[in-house]
Amino acid sequence: MALCGVVLAVVFAAGGDRGMGVGNRIAILPVEGTITDDRELLDQLRTFRRDRSVRGFVIAINSPGGVVAPAQSLYAALRELREADSRPVIAAIGGVGASGGYYLALGADSIFALPGSMTGSIGVIMELPDASALLQKVGVRMQTVQSAEHKDLGSPFRPLNEGDRALLESLVRDVYEQFVAVVAQERRLPEAAVRQVADGRILSGRQALRERLIDRLGNLDAAVAAAGRMANLGEQPRTVYPSVARPTIWDVLFGRSTVQALVRRLAPAARGGTTLLYQMP
Repeated sequence: MALCGVVLAVVFAAGGDRGMGVGNRIAILPVEGTITDDRELLDQLRTFRRDRSVRGFVIAINSPGGVVAPAQSLYAALRELREADSRPVIAAIGGVGASGGYYLALGADSIFALPGSMTGSIGVIMELPDASALLQKVGVRMQTVQSAEHKDLGSPFRPLNEGDRALLESLVRDVYEQFVAVVAQERRLPEAAVRQVADGRILSGRQALRERLIDRLGNLDAAVAAAGRMANLGEQPRTVYPSVARPTIWDVLFGRSTVQALVRRLAPAARGGTTLLYQMP
């Protein structure tokens, strides 16, 4: 029992733990790398929302964005948490929180960034490979049977025609307008002011503050301190992170960071087809 008491004292003194439901604390939820799926963060939010010892949330963002729908889903989840729950929600942008990474940050009560963080990149991109010239060179031709003219829209086996391009431009424009509308609503800015910086440009944190796209300059510690004050836990609240997944054989052989980087790298190829991205180039 004495040994258990010492261990618990050490954990509490460290100021942070993973998954232990003791005492009031701030939950820190990392969003790392390209956004391809919303399930992990949604699960983490559900877990911490049920934990009444969690008195606030800090979303630690280090992401260039990613697929449109998951970014929108995460934004909606943060907004719902902010509106339905009295606990504070702070977004902290680290090295990069751009495009879809910035989109999801808009769901928080307040957005922090470092002066040199890369953010902004408000816009939509769709990239379509065209392998038709290569296939023609090697003597391969793809034969397609389809129900209507545009069913093979975005196929890598033929170039886009004018009708295809017009349809895709209309799609991109619609999703872009959604992004602009959310920025204007959440930042309480006129749409005209948003459009002045919503041309895909990347902004530093200091530039973003000047354009009123973020609220304050500060690092993760500053964001945690703000959440602590808002939750009446003081400037140095205890923190908790999501539980770490058990390592796989691939993590052991190659290292967890290497495997995660490989998964992020291969994700776009695995999706296939045409994909709308809120993503920094």
